Amino acid sequence: MKSRASRISLLSEMIEFAIVDGQLHDKEYDFLYLLSKELEIEKPAFMDLFRKRDSFLPIKEEFFRILHFYKLALLMYCDNVLHEREDKSIHEIGLKMGLNPKAMDRVLDLMQCSPNHIVAPEKVICAFQEQYN
Repeated sequence: MKSRASRISLLSEMIEFAIVDGQLHDKEYDFLYLLSKELEIEKPAFMDLFRKRDSFLPIKEEFFRILHFYKLALLMYCDNVLHEREDKSIHEIGLKMGLNPKAMDRVLDLMQCSPNHIVAPEKVICAFQEQYN
């Protein structure tokens, strides 16, 4: 992520996704806060994202769209509670990003089967590449 606006946009979308089930779990907050530090977003700006919604900027490169989808999936599983609204929302976000629905389902299935809900990034990329054939 190059521009601050695109980093803010991604984090804002993740915050909106985290509260789609009506609550923000501590583990979700911790995950988002760590991500904000990785994205070099200072804490006041991070906290401000909970109060206001920015418009989302489209992600141009497919690799970064896949990466963003995977981060959303990690966020979805970090509280160990899979809510129906989260499942629906992650599919809607993935479709808006232009991702292949079968590849998204494959990644989510792999994560569901994993004991810690983490999948190696190579497997995530492979799940999307399989759909090109």
